[in-house]
Amino acid sequence: MFSITVRDHIMIAHSFHGEVFGPAQRLHGATFLVDAAFRREQLDEDNLVVDIGLATQELGAVVGELNYRNLDDEPDFAGINTSTEFLAKVIADRLAERIHKGALGENAKGIAGLTVTLHESHIAWASYEREL
Repeated sequence: MFSITVRDHIMIAHSFHGEVFGPAQRLHGATFLVDAAFRREQLDEDNLVVDIGLATQELGAVVGELNYRNLDDEPDFAGINTSTEFLAKVIADRLAERIHKGALGENAKGIAGLTVTLHESHIAWASYEREL
């Protein structure tokens, strides 16, 4: 399996519901380093997994929809604990939609899977992996 990974970051504010979250139940900020890894079994006719420029551009567009937002105020996330794990899935699903719509080019249709990892710090991160 071949893969390439592109990186961006987001800064968000949010709060959590539930005693398990302790002080994070209060509004707080988070900065995430975001990695998106694209996988395919065979390289395309140009020997690429996907155009790295388009992958970078589309990841930037997806995280741009979340950047500098208070997620508690976003209708898509009303009443939802926007944990790191949950946000990794949101970003992966939004990237998958863009792939299916052709935003990463015709050759991107050969991508078999996608993993999005959000790094909370140098010692903690969460990922969501999905097939396409």
